[in-house]
Amino acid sequence: MKRLLIAAAAACVALLLLALSALAFGHDPRELLAILVRGSVGSPFAIAGTLLKSVPLLLTGLSVAIAFRAGVWNIGGEGQFIAGALAGLLGARYGVIVSLLAAMLAGAAWASLATAMRLWRNAPEVLTTILLNFIAIHLLGWCVNGPLQERAAQYPQTDAAAATLPALGSVHFGVVLALAASIGSWWLLYRTAEGLRLRATGLNPSAARWAGIRVSAQLARAMAVSGAAAGLAGGIELLGVTHRLFERFAAGYGYAGIAVALLAQLHPLAVVASALFFGALTTGAGELQRTAGISSGVATLGQAVVILVLIGVDYVRTRR
Repeated sequence: MKRLLIAAAAACVALLLLALSALAFGHDPRELLAILVRGSVGSPFAIAGTLLKSVPLLLTGLSVAIAFRAGVWNIGGEGQFIAGALAGLLGARYGVIVSLLAAMLAGAAWASLATAMRLWRNAPEVLTTILLNFIAIHLLGWCVNGPLQERAAQYPQTDAAAATLPALGSVHFGVVLALAASIGSWWLLYRTAEGLRLRATGLNPSAARWAGIRVSAQLARAMAVSGAAAGLAGGIELLGVTHRLFERFAAGYGYAGIAVALLAQLHPLAVVASALFFGALTTGAGELQRTAGISSGVATLGQAVVILVLIGVDYVRTRR
């Protein structure tokens, strides 16, 4: 509970600094906060936009939380998100279920490349997952400019996917899938023997090894599950929002998932609230740009402030 209160304080500090940054643009801080609230939850349209932004953030946040809990530093959510979307596009011709399963398998396989390099050559996954992000970005660029480019060949994008997620009013069924994934991740980590082994590996690999846990196998499983969550995020974003792929498809969701997971203190259920916070921040930032001329990059500033505050608090606690 104490850690969640610290996370809530970090979110409040981020909002406070964002409000004060309005002074640099010649705006009243109260006006900025009012626009943020109005743009994120001030109307049914704004609420739907916040929910749609929150879905990929929730899943990439879960991806990071699962990996970090197991002691695996998966920074490759961006690449796994793209790999999932590419596989989801190819599988869409066989229906939504096949498309999403393909997205999860592709994300897991892409993440497992980093596991293989760690076990084979002891390459740190922090480095390999980041490098795999760049490979995935360039692979996507090659696909949308080459073999998967739309038939008209006018823009660097694919044709519309052959399947779409069912609609739930003004949002899509991916909202339900994301919530189910959050509950399932909590159940896996805290209500199963496999989850206990994963968390034990993350807390102390040496002690886990002495307890008879196969640490290498746990790391591989954690990375695969983490990649599957990020791949599912890419598949849902494709089938529910964009319906086609283009060069900047990922839009930073993989990296934003790190901030979401850290704000949630790596708890799968708290990731829901954290994703909604960042989703609202992103949607409200778009309204700021439209009505006040303030760059939507303030959402990224908010993510950075949250991470810095949490790092500062952990540093103080460690020193004590």
